[in-house]
Amino acid sequence: MATLYVRDVPDALYEQLKARAEEEGRSVNAETIIILRRALDAGAVSQRRILSAIASRPRFDPQAAGAPSSTELLREDRAR
Repeated sequence: MATLYVRDVPDALYEQLKARAEEEGRSVNAETIIILRRALDAGAVSQRRILSAIASRPRFDPQAAGAPSSTELLREDRAR
């Protein structure tokens, strides 16, 4: 198992971590591992969901909705 050292942890953050560990009946080390695991698991799931939602969305076609094409808009603007 790897060992992780974290330097320059702000005092206030360490105190929060220590208090949370005490509330949960765990050591600071155990609480840190749990927090890291939850954060990483949540991020991976969230990213997959976002990418899946983006991939499954139908592409929007402005011309199908009745909007002029960008070429038409440019020609109209240049004609003014």
